[in-house]
Amino acid sequence: MDKIIPTFLQRNNRSKIVSEIGISKDMWPFSGKGASGFSSSSTAEEVTNGIDGSGLTAIVTGASSGIGSETARVLAMRGVHVIMGNRNMAAGKKVKETIIKEIPKAKVDAMELDLSSLASVRKFASEFTSSGRPLNILINNAGIMMPPFKLSKDNIELQFATNYLGHFLLTNMLLDTMKKTARETKREGRIVNVSSVAHRSPYNEGIRFDRLNDEQGYDRLGAYGQSKLANILHANELARRLKEDGVEITANSLHPGIITTNLFRHFGVFEGFVSALGGLVLKNVQQGASTTCYVALRPELKGISGEYFSDNNLAEASAMAADRNLARKLWDFSLDLINK
Repeated sequence: MDKIIPTFLQRNNRSKIVSEIGISKDMWPFSGKGASGFSSSSTAEEVTNGIDGSGLTAIVTGASSGIGSETARVLAMRGVHVIMGNRNMAAGKKVKETIIKEIPKAKVDAMELDLSSLASVRKFASEFTSSGRPLNILINNAGIMMPPFKLSKDNIELQFATNYLGHFLLTNMLLDTMKKTARETKREGRIVNVSSVAHRSPYNEGIRFDRLNDEQGYDRLGAYGQSKLANILHANELARRLKEDGVEITANSLHPGIITTNLFRHFGVFEGFVSALGGLVLKNVQQGASTTCYVALRPELKGISGEYFSDNNLAEASAMAADRNLARKLWDFSLDLINK
């Protein structure tokens, strides 16, 4: 889900919010359908209606709540074997049980995965690859939204570590399995990075390569925007590399919408948030998971890679998100971080 913090709301009026975070007309009530035939109000079930995902295997991170759990449910409904990566295993098991109760034939597994810990990511990826399972779809969904400054277990600013770096490592470790699956099954693999419209509001320099852990200069929105900008840059650079290698795997990113989920847990003024946004759309979870499911399963997106989606349609990310040199620099920087 997407988020805008109370302090940001307090220092901007509504029109300023709209201009600064780049809210488009498609995010307003009653917006029409886009070229895909779907809109901001379409649900995950609607955009996947009639799609048979039997024989596909997907990993969904952060699947124990919010749009992650809805993504897992709808993929399972369409016949996909879903592996849920969860930091909170108790919550993950409850989601699994709920899905199977609703869909008795669903294939769902829950595995422990803490994206803020590189050791946890390595353990998850090693256990998955050693199982010999195929992997067709990787949905990098897990995230946290604008907490107070904190370092991860690996001494990396927590939002960058959780929202981006953990997913970067996970993707790298699972890529060979995805390539093998694509070759053997003759079916396109898909990597989906859940970003945010907040990628338009990072720190001024975009990615703070030299000040990543600067507590004095920490800004919750800037750090969140930085991590979500990194998600898009990662998908774009990965798409470029996969194309160069001639691998039948796509990589795309998306903005799920402004959604009411537990990402707001770090703030105690949710009613004020809703009031301040007034006429803006707040999506429900079923709508919030739709663009993820759309990008993961729609057959007409075969071969489409390195793109950014919003409201179940192609969209345009910020100029900084399209910066190829920045994407390459981030890739090299990330490799250094995970190999320390």
